[in-house]
Amino acid sequence: MVKRSRRFSHILQEIDKSLLYSPHEALLLLKKFSSVKFNETLEAHIVLGLDPKYADQQLRSTVILPKGSGRLVRVAVITQPSKVNIATSAGADVVGSQDLIEEIFKGRLDFDKLIATPDMMLLIAKLGRFLGPRGLMPSPKSGTVTNELKSAITEFKAGKLEYKIDRTGILHVPLGKLSFAIDDLKLNLMALQESIDKNRPSGSKGKYWKSLYLSSTMGPGIPVDLNLFKDIKTG
Repeated sequence: MVKRSRRFSHILQEIDKSLLYSPHEALLLLKKFSSVKFNETLEAHIVLGLDPKYADQQLRSTVILPKGSGRLVRVAVITQPSKVNIATSAGADVVGSQDLIEEIFKGRLDFDKLIATPDMMLLIAKLGRFLGPRGLMPSPKSGTVTNELKSAITEFKAGKLEYKIDRTGILHVPLGKLSFAIDDLKLNLMALQESIDKNRPSGSKGKYWKSLYLSSTMGPGIPVDLNLFKDIKTG
């Protein structure tokens, strides 16, 4: 049997399991319930009508959160020596060429996002077993393999994030800090909704959105009414 703290058990008693909440109501409840001593992250957990074992039902894309993620993102860049200054001036925290590849190979992982120019990918291939399990391997689909270093660095620093369905067809996406204004969190949620709809896989059949829960780091999952979710501005 799962053991829950007194705080968490009390919170669950205040949620009507027979109801689906509007995004606004769900956010109000999560803010009300938050009593921990750190700034929790708002998370969206979305069940989609996709079976990821089929290639045409994979969903992996990026979204720029208009109000940011609320977290400091350390960006590393691997590029040719001639472009190192471009990456540095754009705000990258760690920059290098083959020297950085060797450092990562030896265990250096003091960054949250790794961007690489296409001409370095053959050299980076050997890092797959280090970077892959941590979700740090550069990929064109995630916007981390690009020649547009300045814009890529700026976007990831500002709150651009990658999302993809897990093996059960569920998305788990952080949407900012719970301390954000509700309207700001709703804007981030709306941006995610639009991105998921825009990138609907070609193999998707039938009902695309099945369920949505909003939660905080230490809070409960609150079910959201998908009909109200489609009109976040007023919901």
